[in-house]
Amino acid sequence: MKIGRWVLTRALGGIFVLWAVATLIFFAMRAIPGDPAEAILGGPGSQASDEAIAQVRSEYGLDRPLYEQYLLSLGRLATGDLGTSYALKADVAGLVGELFLSTLILTVLSLLVAWAFALTLALWATRGGRIGRMIGSGMEIIAAAVPHFWLASIFIVIFSTALGWLPPISTPGPLGLVLPVLTLAIPLAGFLGQVMRESLTDALESPFVLSARARGESETGVRWRHAIRHAALPAISLSGWAFGSLISGAVVVETVFARPGLGRSLLNAVLIRDVPMVTGVALISALAFVLVTIATDAIDRVADPRLRSA
Repeated sequence: MKIGRWVLTRALGGIFVLWAVATLIFFAMRAIPGDPAEAILGGPGSQASDEAIAQVRSEYGLDRPLYEQYLLSLGRLATGDLGTSYALKADVAGLVGELFLSTLILTVLSLLVAWAFALTLALWATRGGRIGRMIGSGMEIIAAAVPHFWLASIFIVIFSTALGWLPPISTPGPLGLVLPVLTLAIPLAGFLGQVMRESLTDALESPFVLSARARGESETGVRWRHAIRHAALPAISLSGWAFGSLISGAVVVETVFARPGLGRSLLNAVLIRDVPMVTGVALISALAFVLVTIATDAIDRVADPRLRSA
């Protein structure tokens, strides 16, 4: 019964998030100055006739009251119909499905690299004494404060222009992923590192660690067998938020590195007012965020028995 209620609560929360995203996108796109019918016909530069604009308005229901357009839009989305892209004249579901895999690979790799950086930095900072904690804290703050676009530009100048080690744009293959992944991972590692370091410090001062040391456990064993598990719990809880942060950061990173994906496509769709494409990308991103958040909550309960009992 507890598991059923938990799943039902998360499912209803996910549906609410998707409805809120669809509603926000609908009214935000309608608030942009300009005629949606002109955007469908190619923008103001298309020089479409009044008859063509009137026909498009009637075909897409743009001549109806705003609340009717909103209800029709929700009805289509509820059946899984994301519509047809205004600019590409193709099914949005198919386009988003092709782009989603590229963004998913980028975000998952970035999350794994961020975790590795954060864990390494937390372990190093807690072993280095007061000086190590100060240096680690400074590195975490700097990493967390670095903007994605600035970091991407620095990486391109150093590793592409000066050294010639890596391509300046995201080419097919592993090398094309290195700079985009590092650009997304380093700021996130700063946030996760701060959380892990504080949790690891608290865990190392806990009674169960003192007991392990009293039993003759080595310092390495204390950290890896006992302290790390407790230190990772807050970071696991933040991983759902981190995934959403990576998706939003992908808008900048995919644009800078000319990498095909949801972020770059979303930016282009907003600029040309491609409402179905914007809605499709936003909903798929929100759905991925909801699923990752649910998975993160489930992992939290597996790793922490206190949450299961609560």
